Amino acid sequence: MLKLKVKSTHLQLLKNLPSHSYSTSINYLIKYDHPPQTLKSLVQHHALIITTGNSQNIFIASKLISLYSFFGNPHFSTQVFHSIPTKDAFLWNSIIKSHFSNADYSQALHFFHGMRFSATPPDHFTIPMVVSASAELSWQLYGNYVHGFATKSGLFGRNSAVGSSFVYMYVKCGLLEDARVVFDEIIVRDVVGWTALVIGYVQNGESDKGLECLCEMIRVGGDGERPNFRTVEGGFQACGNLGALIQGRCLYGFVLKTGLGCCQVVQSSVLAMYAKCGDPKEAYFSFSQVVDKDLFSWTSIIGVYARFGFIRGCLSLFWEMQVGGMYPDGIVISCLLSGFGNSMCVGKGKAFHGLILRRRYVIDQMVHNALLSMYCKFGLVTLAEKFFETEYEWNKESWNTMVIGYGKAGMEAKCIQLFREMQRLAVKFDSNSLISVISSCSQLGATDLGRSLHCYITKTYTEENISVINSLIDMYGKSGNLTIARRIFCRTQKDIVTWNTLISSYTHCGHAAEAVALFDKMISEKLKPNTATLVSVVSACSELASLEKGKKVHEYIKEGGFELNVSLATALVDMFAKCGQLETSRELFMSMKERDVVSWNVMISGYGMHGDAESAIDIFQEMENSNVKPNAVTFLGLLVACAHAGLIEEGKYLFNRMEQYSVKPNLKHYACMVDLLGRSGNLEEAEEVVKSMPILPDGGVWGALISACKHHNEIDMGIRMAKLAMESDPENEGYYIIMSNMYASVGKWVEAETVRKMMRERGLEKTAAWSAL
Repeated sequence: MLKLKVKSTHLQLLKNLPSHSYSTSINYLIKYDHPPQTLKSLVQHHALIITTGNSQNIFIASKLISLYSFFGNPHFSTQVFHSIPTKDAFLWNSIIKSHFSNADYSQALHFFHGMRFSATPPDHFTIPMVVSASAELSWQLYGNYVHGFATKSGLFGRNSAVGSSFVYMYVKCGLLEDARVVFDEIIVRDVVGWTALVIGYVQNGESDKGLECLCEMIRVGGDGERPNFRTVEGGFQACGNLGALIQGRCLYGFVLKTGLGCCQVVQSSVLAMYAKCGDPKEAYFSFSQVVDKDLFSWTSIIGVYARFGFIRGCLSLFWEMQVGGMYPDGIVISCLLSGFGNSMCVGKGKAFHGLILRRRYVIDQMVHNALLSMYCKFGLVTLAEKFFETEYEWNKESWNTMVIGYGKAGMEAKCIQLFREMQRLAVKFDSNSLISVISSCSQLGATDLGRSLHCYITKTYTEENISVINSLIDMYGKSGNLTIARRIFCRTQKDIVTWNTLISSYTHCGHAAEAVALFDKMISEKLKPNTATLVSVVSACSELASLEKGKKVHEYIKEGGFELNVSLATALVDMFAKCGQLETSRELFMSMKERDVVSWNVMISGYGMHGDAESAIDIFQEMENSNVKPNAVTFLGLLVACAHAGLIEEGKYLFNRMEQYSVKPNLKHYACMVDLLGRSGNLEEAEEVVKSMPILPDGGVWGALISACKHHNEIDMGIRMAKLAMESDPENEGYYIIMSNMYASVGKWVEAETVRKMMRERGLEKTAAWSAL
């Protein structure tokens, strides 16, 4: 913009000049001197121009319009414009620019209308301003009208700025395909058009296309099409959104090579890119390169440290930031709170909350939400609940955070209750809240409630979110409604989790053959499974005890080059063991680089189910020599093995060893011990075990003892045990039946009928038997 400052010496000189030379002198001053420093001085100069009769000069008028615009007074610019009776394109462009530069876009378009009605033809300076004003207002139809006019008048093809402005307009309106078509029609392209397209793709959620466009620009662009700092800023933003760390590093190399790396905007963009890609080391290096560190730079580096839970680094940067004179805002405080939550530093998180209050840092809605989220991550849901109830102006993020917090803490009823309250208050919920509520319905077995929620989602939730769909499939699958689960599966777009969820549901409900068939269908459709898929299908083969199918899956895993992590290797060990291939199972087990408690338990149980108690005990001894601590499942597998093999002393020894590992015996452990002693005829010892139990015996314990009595023909003892069992659980018809049968076995028919009569009087009926044949 040309600027004007009329000095006092110049004014004195101008007063002595004849009027015909005054205009020439004013032009000279406007063109080569400095602008007025205040609006008041400009008005004085304007008054002098009017009094000397030069106010009708179009060139001087256009400069006055620009200067009034510079001081933020387009209203004065309009008055100057209207004072000129004959207007040319230059003057029209000046008034349009005056309003456009002051963000008065509708008024700029109003003057463009006036220009068209005045029969003054717009030129290549007019069109870019008008199109950009339409873009800022999102007036697509008006932009289409100007596009048609520019094409008809031949302005589109002759000037790159005109074409670039239309690219910007269509991008701003979200019409990316139209923007690309316009861009391809531009004969002479410049950096502005390329930059508009790159940034447009990124801002409209198509970062991959934005990155492709930038690569094309670098590859085919001429001298006038080299990327500038705005272009590469869009490129770095695209890399960050995509998590494309390698591409980001390549772009950074290009930036350093071309000399753009010294630009503050580019330095900040590189830092933001590394932060989004989750590379703390590179992010800190980029942060160190930024000369003038602004609040955005500090926020980016603190944010990436917080994401990984590097709370010491976060705090160090936080104090360093303030020493440098930068006061933290709500975003920085929120990042730190997120870091405490991710690092699970409960004490430090609470202390920092106190620090926020003491030092009176910014506590806006974002900070409140971050505090709520932090306490939910800590599992301190009661504290988060109190914090939530004391505030009266929570936004939707707060409600959603609380719903998710209840869900993760296993408080399913409260999760559903709060979600219903959100519905009542018309608070908008997000997909994560929906997933938590659906999962809560699944955990509670509330199928009807889950169905009503499904209907509500179908009617009101317009966005089809794959994660929500997957949670619905999981809910129906776990409740046994596989028909509905399969129907949803067939009607929706699928990702790998969708396939995994249905395969897992089939396996969970005992439909292992369907799970394997679905896996085969997945492979036939050229979809590559992940580890979770393979674990589910191997488990299905285990349920089927199908060695043939299990071997095929194992071969597929080896040929596909899948990594045998702990979960997948353990699933294969279990499958081969259940199929009777103990040697193969043991080989796989020994080849595992890492074994967890589940791996050891699977191998012990595999030997136990096949009656090889000695090998099970050997594996247990190896487990003790490793750094993996046995748990309740370990000892259950060992006791089952001893019971099947009749190893009484070994079973007693192992049962007593549980205390050494702080494992409390449960009902299954006691049932195994009673079964072990009962099978060997040690009925009195088995009875003593039952009497010494710190918990009430269940059907498994009583059943093992009574069956042992019957097996060893100790009918009197068996009847006595059955009476004790009936007293502990009078609603269990099995006890009545077994007692009646024992009476009948020794010819006590009256007593047998008495027990049957008692059973009928109490409204108990024998469960009908059934056959799969």
